[in-house]
Amino acid sequence: MNFMFLLYKRCILFLPFFCFFSLSAQNSLPDNWDQWLENGRIDWQIPGMAVGIVKDGKIIYAKGFGETQLGNNEAVNEHTVFSIASVSKNITAAALAILVDRGQINWDDKIIEHIPWFQMKDAYNTREITIRDALIHRVGLGRVLGNRLQFMTQNSRDDVLRSVKFMDLEKEFRSGFVYSNVMYSFAGQVIPYTDGRSWDDFLVQELFQPLGMYRSNTSIIDLEKMTNIAFPHQEINGKIVPIDRRNWDNAGPAGGVNSSIHDLNHWMLMQLGNSGEFESKTIISTKQMNEIHRPQISTAGQDPLAPQSAYGLGWQIFDYKGKRVWTHSGATDGFNSFMYLFPELELGVVMAGNTFNSFGVAVAYHIMDHYLNEKDRDWNQFFLERYKDLYSKVQKKRNEIDNSQIKNTNKSFRNSEYTGLFHSDAYGQAEIKIENNQLVIRLWDDLQMEGVLEHWHYDTFRIIWKNRALREEFMQFYMDKSGKVSALDIEFSLRPELLQVGAYPSNYTRTVKFSKL
Repeated sequence: MNFMFLLYKRCILFLPFFCFFSLSAQNSLPDNWDQWLENGRIDWQIPGMAVGIVKDGKIIYAKGFGETQLGNNEAVNEHTVFSIASVSKNITAAALAILVDRGQINWDDKIIEHIPWFQMKDAYNTREITIRDALIHRVGLGRVLGNRLQFMTQNSRDDVLRSVKFMDLEKEFRSGFVYSNVMYSFAGQVIPYTDGRSWDDFLVQELFQPLGMYRSNTSIIDLEKMTNIAFPHQEINGKIVPIDRRNWDNAGPAGGVNSSIHDLNHWMLMQLGNSGEFESKTIISTKQMNEIHRPQISTAGQDPLAPQSAYGLGWQIFDYKGKRVWTHSGATDGFNSFMYLFPELELGVVMAGNTFNSFGVAVAYHIMDHYLNEKDRDWNQFFLERYKDLYSKVQKKRNEIDNSQIKNTNKSFRNSEYTGLFHSDAYGQAEIKIENNQLVIRLWDDLQMEGVLEHWHYDTFRIIWKNRALREEFMQFYMDKSGKVSALDIEFSLRPELLQVGAYPSNYTRTVKFSKL
């Protein structure tokens, strides 16, 4: 669940078909636009994707390419539903803006004023954190949930959020930008505590229905009841394969929206022109839309293409060739989404695909250059070459880690002595058991979070998750002074350097200790 540009995917050939449906006059788009998109899909080995464009208050493009799942021959079209992950963040911010318009909340209200049980580890932070702090990522908490780690998967949103009181900040409160999915979940939970409706129902009734977004929802359970839905894929061991769909509903406000390009075109139209209006209906006031789109905290240095960048309320903001850009991307298991808005051009472009890639960024820059009459760069090749270079470098790091394994070491204990229940105040329960003469770990009593323990060296193991989308992570056991197993820790890889290579190497990890009960 991430707004930053992702550099993903190697190129192999996929099925050469794509479905033709367009609402645009071709002379308003780049030459050979459809073929350029299809070629890019093949370059990035994306099984299925869809692209939408709005310009000057109208939808000018909505088209699908490829298939909803490898081998099923079901063509993607403009109504195919994708998980849009962190693009959901600006939808959550918009929902809160409606409550601001109605005088039910203010952006600078303390969260504890609306959620009385709200608690951070530090009493001062508990008292002072505001809705705005949560929405602009200046709390300092970091990636407690989302991306690789969605913990306590079967618990309610409130139960997950209550665990935050045990967690340390990564950066001092209000000292800078630290991207945090869990704080967006807190912001979204202000809605039921203020309005009485769940975040899910509020979005449907106050945003999706008025905007004609009738194929949009907030639940994996609802999604699986639909037809014409995209299925997630991931590169594993050099091959793109379908993967299991994980349920992220309890982190919904941070990244739980599922939508189609048709619906997202409507969303972009509401952002542009008379911002906050759709088909002459006012959804959100201009004042609050301006607040949403206003730069509020620096994110300089996070993207080399946007050295002077900021974050608003659910939007990354920067300038490109003298024009303002509002953008957000999203990544969850097997899906990537990219949305770019150029308010001075009244132009919006969105792409959703069913595997990780950076092609959506190339699509946006290609379209923007077209409308700025700039022709000096092949953006697809630019990002593709960066990806290939990154792949090579990360694979080298991966090999170095693998080669660091110390061979022919022994475990300290028999398998049966490692078994039992282990507990973390912040991260709940881990169970170690034996199945088929192998050690197995299960987190949160969730079958989707079960993996085989592969002995690495000494008392360090590598978890080979049964859900292959999760790949592998390292853990180790500890003994107490009596010589018995007393604890274990897991090094969760929150942001792999390149997931196509594997969950490690990672430049962003969280090591969690579980004590034996």
